[in-house]
Amino acid sequence: MQQGKRGWRIVRRIGLGLLGLVVLLGMAGASWNALALHHYRSVNPPPGKLYAVNGQAMHLYCTGSGAPTLVLESGRGEDFTVWAKIQPVLSRSTRTCSYDRAGFGWSAPQAGVRDADSIARQLHALLLEADITTPVVLMGHSAGGVYIRAYASQFPAAVAGLVFVDASTPEQARVLPAASAALDQHSAFEYIIVKSMFALGVMRLSGRCTAIDPGFEAYAGWIRANTCVPSQIEAYRREVAGWPASLTETAHSGPYGDLPVLIFSRDPAQAKPPGFPLSDALFQQTNQLWDGLQENLKQLSRRSRRIIARNSGHYIQSERPDLLNREVAVFIEQIRSDALPAGDGRTQTE
Repeated sequence: MQQGKRGWRIVRRIGLGLLGLVVLLGMAGASWNALALHHYRSVNPPPGKLYAVNGQAMHLYCTGSGAPTLVLESGRGEDFTVWAKIQPVLSRSTRTCSYDRAGFGWSAPQAGVRDADSIARQLHALLLEADITTPVVLMGHSAGGVYIRAYASQFPAAVAGLVFVDASTPEQARVLPAASAALDQHSAFEYIIVKSMFALGVMRLSGRCTAIDPGFEAYAGWIRANTCVPSQIEAYRREVAGWPASLTETAHSGPYGDLPVLIFSRDPAQAKPPGFPLSDALFQQTNQLWDGLQENLKQLSRRSRRIIARNSGHYIQSERPDLLNREVAVFIEQIRSDALPAGDGRTQTE
């Protein structure tokens, strides 16, 4: 009996020791992540300026000069650095501005629902604070395509043109296969796990917090300052929660008459990326349906044109920046000189 009690005490001590070790490692990892973020943010202050919108800081980064101003709207969960291969080049053609939506990058969280209408209102307020009062060209990637449609509907006089970069559409929830749409859905437990992996330094230990993709080297410091930030998981979750409302709000947006519209779309014949969580058949089906939704975007204007980015996936701004930089510069000049052909409406592959 005494030996059994001693054995139990030993097991308990080992268990408590292991638990204490886990707690210590978690505290060490959390401290490491927090100190790393503090370091990267200290040595890489935000470019551009911070403006007060609804009493909260919002980050806007403008480069170049000339009108109309091009405003870049990122996809869900991303900050201004996603445009690293685009903004420096297009700034040679006109003033080009990227920004961080509330809760991402250097922009503080905003109260309320994170739907398309509220995001559009906050962007409009940010541009007014920055004294950008003349009509702008909005360029939106992925979910950003829905957000710029909300902006164009709410502030039509403030928009000189729209550029869609493999943009989401209000119809996609109804058209795309359920398995494909489910890729954007996450449980509360998944959010907790990912946030914990950020906060405890697990992701930093893997090297993913400091890895820089080719072509993004000039933005490396800013990327590291805004990667593996636990609070951004909540900002992402809130945008996902507001997504059904965003699609409803923009379901009847447009058409926009003669407003110049330029559409860039992924290649529907692209190969499935390694490890992508869909079968080959479902991936191909989703791409074909997405291609149809992209073609329908031309109906938003009598002056629209669509370009399919050969060999590119969803991130055309990263995979085919040459195409965007060339064609958007031409598009801006056509708007500037009012030389955009009426009733163009063609689709081409480049």
